[in-house]
Amino acid sequence: MTNWRQNTGEGDIGDIREVIPPFAETGGDGREGMDSFEETESIRLEMEKAGAPGGNNGENEVSPSIDRVLERLKEECGLDTSFDVVVREMTLGGRRTALLHMNGLVKDQLLTEVLERLTYLHPDAVSADALHDFFRYYVPAIQVKIESDWNKLVTASLSGNAVLFIEGEPAALMIDAKNFPTRSPEEPSLERVVRGSRDGFTETLMTNVSLVRRRLRDPRLRYEVVQIGKRTKTDVCIAYIDDIVDRRLLESIRDKIKQVEIDGIPLADKQLEEATVKRGWNPFPLVRYSERPDVVAAHLLEGNVTVFVDTSPSVMILPTTFFDLMQHAEENRQTPFMGTYLRWVRFIGVLASLFLMPLWFLLVLEPGMVPPGMAFIGPNETGDIPLVMQFVLAEIGVDLMRMASVHTPSPLATAMSLIAAILIGDVAVKTGLFVNEVILYMAVAAIGMFATPSYELGLANRIVRLLLIIAVALFRAPGLIVVTTLIFIMLVTMRSFNRPYMWPFIPFDLRSMANFLIRPPVLQNRMRPNLLRPQQRDKMPRTD
Repeated sequence: MTNWRQNTGEGDIGDIREVIPPFAETGGDGREGMDSFEETESIRLEMEKAGAPGGNNGENEVSPSIDRVLERLKEECGLDTSFDVVVREMTLGGRRTALLHMNGLVKDQLLTEVLERLTYLHPDAVSADALHDFFRYYVPAIQVKIESDWNKLVTASLSGNAVLFIEGEPAALMIDAKNFPTRSPEEPSLERVVRGSRDGFTETLMTNVSLVRRRLRDPRLRYEVVQIGKRTKTDVCIAYIDDIVDRRLLESIRDKIKQVEIDGIPLADKQLEEATVKRGWNPFPLVRYSERPDVVAAHLLEGNVTVFVDTSPSVMILPTTFFDLMQHAEENRQTPFMGTYLRWVRFIGVLASLFLMPLWFLLVLEPGMVPPGMAFIGPNETGDIPLVMQFVLAEIGVDLMRMASVHTPSPLATAMSLIAAILIGDVAVKTGLFVNEVILYMAVAAIGMFATPSYELGLANRIVRLLLIIAVALFRAPGLIVVTTLIFIMLVTMRSFNRPYMWPFIPFDLRSMANFLIRPPVLQNRMRPNLLRPQQRDKMPRTD
């Protein structure tokens, strides 16, 4: 494209018709190829499909006057006010044109090459239907579309596309030249594995869907894009496998997303979740998040629907259950035996984070309930602060340390750990404010919380633990039993996109419960979960 002078064999560009066929060139069959009725009819249909003049009215129409287009861009997009709104005016092929784009969101090299080619056009190479000529023959870009809806053109330019307006044409060309600022895929910090891929999602939608497409080369994999937010117009992608997903589930998710009426979702997937799930003040997550492409690909094969939101490095997996949130990719990167072992260690840690502190507190308040041989349970000294306040203060202290570690620069992280371990914990015990057992059980509970694969579930379990401690302090054993029962009933009655949250325990599914407790070998896990109601239950053809 940059060596056309050499290609013509002349010192200058020569006759443009040697490089670009003129509009009225006659084809080998004696017909005027570019003036034929079929060509004219096809472009007319394309423009009608794009919303050609006559279909729009008022402010949605594109003015044929470049001057009027520039005025509207100044009024609506801040042309000449916002420095990143760029319009390049040129005369190409005898027609006045204006190329609109947002500086920093487009590939400069691509647009330069497009303009370079168009500068070689002679006026006699462009017919009266200049939009047709530019679209069909002279714009060397892969993705080009005719659009006559003004609002769509403005949104496209704000999304990273370039828009070419041509004098005298009531439509424009949208040229896909996106080049968003992005970072390279890195392993997500919340879902690290010892063995496995090291790539993770980024904040760019196209990168994320490509990472999944690389793992799922299934022609039935579908990506549907909708825009949410009247002001942000954020791209939201619904992904599923067409011949596996439950159609009713897909329609339900699609309808809920399209019904969202909001100014914008600058905080991406979290705001979209709150706008669609509408769970109120319930602390338990009804959506699973993942930053790993392999995890998302595995759930798509199971029959889940996943939702990508532009500018977010995490993907929503729908629907989800309490037991889904307890699983981690590391279990499937090890042998079935070791995967099962790791899974059970995680279960024990999570249960300990929930019930170890309330049970110890109950036995301290009710010494008669201590089993024989466990008389060592209980503090020798109670400290200057009541035990229940010690637990509450310890919980708040752990949360403060967690938030401080997030905002602490990496070089200071070690110093922060020393402050937490020595100055706070050790000094608090030596001064008599806290007892050793409270610090010990709080540390075990914190480890169990951080061992929970879902960060959101770990935070919800912390609230449950606080409620259990307060119930024990107020009502002893009855309080522990009643609050535990109420929380369990709440979990049983919860639903995620009309799917029971406590499946496969309630309603009970023996096969799925066994697969949850024991990580099965790949070749023995042949059936997709009943919960998702997939169109195809079998994962692979049977050999027997």
